[in-house]
Amino acid sequence: MPLGLDHIAHAVRDLDAGAELYRRLGFTVGARNRHPWGTHNRIVQLPGFFVELLTMAEPERLGGDAMSLLFGNFHRIFLQTHEGLSFLVLESADANADVARLEASGIAQSGAVHFRREGRRPDGTPVTVAFSLAFAKAADADAEFAVCQQHFPENFWNPQFQTHANGVTGIGGVVLVSDDPNARAAFLRAFVGKRDLDMRQDSVSAQTARGRIDIVTPERFAREFGVDPSGPPGMLRLAALRFVTRDLAAAAGSLTAGGIAARSLNGRLVVPPQIAHGAVIAFEAQPA
Repeated sequence: MPLGLDHIAHAVRDLDAGAELYRRLGFTVGARNRHPWGTHNRIVQLPGFFVELLTMAEPERLGGDAMSLLFGNFHRIFLQTHEGLSFLVLESADANADVARLEASGIAQSGAVHFRREGRRPDGTPVTVAFSLAFAKAADADAEFAVCQQHFPENFWNPQFQTHANGVTGIGGVVLVSDDPNARAAFLRAFVGKRDLDMRQDSVSAQTARGRIDIVTPERFAREFGVDPSGPPGMLRLAALRFVTRDLAAAAGSLTAGGIAARSLNGRLVVPPQIAHGAVIAFEAQPA
């Protein structure tokens, strides 16, 4: 079975402003966490998937360790020029096995990289969360890719953090943009672990165990979302998040209450990158 979506990083220059945006979108947002390589994050949880709001808060803490070099420094450079979706991660049951799989396909960027941090339950009780990541490399990309194995998932996932005023129940998918989506098919197959892709003239897609990954042309993206994709032209970049809500009217109400101007298009509520810190955020009705 192809690996499912695990999480995505939304890189912002002001972490509290990013958290406030997601609150105004109707999400429950977690507390600030700090990494030893200088990034800070705040988490928006859904069942089996989360958005990692991320900033480079302490660049002086960057060092020579793998997470500094592969993750922290990438985001330091990314945020020098723009904000937006920066890091796509698939779930892994065995990071070492996925390293071997990525190496065999020629897209491995690292071995298994391990780290842990302290987290907190809703009542404030401290817990340890730990992860092993294997990074993958896509050519000419303004984004990072990895698979992630969680070692104490019971300490991370919490239903109390997964209830949102906008009615969102899960991730529908992520949308990337490329001038030539079909040229990205080999990478997508290797990254997701799925041989059969939906290939069209202006897109290539993979249905995963949790959510869909679409790579589309800039023109297709503009037709679907009503805005041009942000990020450096000519590069593969993460452009949109598609959330599924049990009640699109509730999502619309949350956006209105939060003062968010969204556009209704193609059965979606679309928040443009000018509002959403460089990302397109879309809400769609849960399939019947």
